[in-house]
Amino acid sequence: MDISSDIHSQHISRQFNQELEELKTHLMAMGGLVEKQVQDAVAALLEGDSALGRQVVDNDRAVNDMQIKIDEECTQVLARRQPTASDLRLVLAVIRAASDLERIGDEASKIARNACELIDCDNGSRGFVEVRMISEHVRRMVRDALTSFARFDTELALKLVHEDEEVDNEYQSAMRSLMTFMMEDARSISPVLSLMWILRALERIGDHANNLAEYVVYLVKGMDIRHTDPDDLDAEAIARKG
Repeated sequence: MDISSDIHSQHISRQFNQELEELKTHLMAMGGLVEKQVQDAVAALLEGDSALGRQVVDNDRAVNDMQIKIDEECTQVLARRQPTASDLRLVLAVIRAASDLERIGDEASKIARNACELIDCDNGSRGFVEVRMISEHVRRMVRDALTSFARFDTELALKLVHEDEEVDNEYQSAMRSLMTFMMEDARSISPVLSLMWILRALERIGDHANNLAEYVVYLVKGMDIRHTDPDDLDAEAIARKG
């Protein structure tokens, strides 16, 4: 059943409705924190702000705590309400999404740690153009993935699934550029490797944003599109399903 025609409004128990809405609300709050973590981690590098980088690392505990709280709330709903159909999909999608958001938080922490190392060794700005470009792309993907989840917007979600390929291409191009520079100047090996780890973390954030988008399609349409080639996805057919 298409969740857009069954928005949890027919339950006898108003408390059940409230519990489902709270799951979404808490997931969005976690998403907002994670999005800020990514933004601050990249800003720490580009602005040479090691204090901000350390703050991102310290805040990772808050992200972990939010995931634990959401998991506990989902477990309680499953145990007490035994949800079915779209309600069950919502709970499962929230659990999966919280896991991916926690992983995005981990990647933001990796970026911040590597940023602090680069700041300490005064690396200059080699590779910053690539970092800025990819970071803006993946941050937009995370924001749009959360928006699609909040609005049950499968059209936006499918757009993100295709967009992940663009991030992968940008990542590969940036890596080739940095490897060329590293081969030309052996003194740059250590800082360039740190930049490569940062770019890898950003690419992984794009992957997790893609996962969030896939959960939206599962939640709304009941379709599992994981491991499906984006070129094989028919947006019109998915829109009609349900």
